[in-house]
Amino acid sequence: MVSAAHSGFHPDSHGESRTHTGLLGGLAAEQLLRLCDAVEMSPTDATAYAQVLTDALGPVAERPLALPPARSFLSDDHTPVEFSLAFLPGTTPGLRVLLEPGSGSDDLVANGRIGLGAIRTMADRWGFATGQLDRLEDLFFPASPEGPLALWCALELRPGGVPGVKVYLNPAANGRDRIVETVREALGRLGHRRALDALPPADAYPFLALDLGDWDAPRAKIYLTHHGLSAAEAGVLPRTTPHPGRERVEEFFRTAGGFPADGGGRLSGRPALSCHSFTETATGLPSGYTLHVPVRDYVRHDGQARERATAVLRRHGIDSTWLDRALAAITSRRLEDGVGLIAYVALVHERGRPPRVTVYVSSEAYEVRPPLGAVPSHERAGAAL
Repeated sequence: MVSAAHSGFHPDSHGESRTHTGLLGGLAAEQLLRLCDAVEMSPTDATAYAQVLTDALGPVAERPLALPPARSFLSDDHTPVEFSLAFLPGTTPGLRVLLEPGSGSDDLVANGRIGLGAIRTMADRWGFATGQLDRLEDLFFPASPEGPLALWCALELRPGGVPGVKVYLNPAANGRDRIVETVREALGRLGHRRALDALPPADAYPFLALDLGDWDAPRAKIYLTHHGLSAAEAGVLPRTTPHPGRERVEEFFRTAGGFPADGGGRLSGRPALSCHSFTETATGLPSGYTLHVPVRDYVRHDGQARERATAVLRRHGIDSTWLDRALAAITSRRLEDGVGLIAYVALVHERGRPPRVTVYVSSEAYEVRPPLGAVPSHERAGAAL
């Protein structure tokens, strides 16, 4: 989950090209099928979800991999697909896929139109309402939209073949000078009139997300970027009640970011992301909090990223074998031969539920970023969302 326009990585500038054979949709579907097998999903559900993925991608699914990638800032190499696994102790991880339905379009207007069409097709198919999204359509899909995206869609792949659906919208659609105004207006329309005032200070608001369909407690989620974040600062970002615990958040930040136990250092490159989720309007307070560390910018190669993710999983009592199976399902390359396969490691807190660890895994359909060699992880120059 990244704006590649600001990542410092472009597929025609450096990086090791993959073998360009087949179609984008075919590769993504094959990766998803292998991931489904890795998390022991039934073959029937796996086949259904692979078809859902290619259908949702639309015409770009038929784009040959031999061609340059279409316009998408969802991942560093412009692949419009990213996978993630949600881990809890003692259970099979949940599998999600993030995609951009309109990535093959020429402009943001068409991108948004295709994205909205894909969501409404899903709503008709699975029988869920789009009322919350409809209330925001004029706000996030203006006549001359700006910013890096129009609409992304995340699918939580559940048993039975009917996913949970989430949409990600662009607060910069009306211009960067109106981001705060756009976010405040959107939250107000959704009934969360005090939500923005409950958030911690931030450098930017890259996404607003909505749960659509069958969720126990549908959320509106606001994502924030934090440049130069330290462990101590990370520990005081959450605004949830109860607080997830300052020491727990700081420890996660140090482990994922590769910082010493004394807590020194900052994320000097690509910024951390935080997310507050809102499920009720009475108090104006968030019910959930997530901290995302962009681990790929602070390691030499994916072997180190795996070590960081594994340490976080074990700290929370989770078997890291599931992660190894998932990585092997995505690629056969050695982890030491590239960096970026593991994009983010996140720690999720939701009221009334145990902490959850989420690991975001790149498709690498177009490029494998080369390892960083001898450059120390915290001296690497990154870039912001």
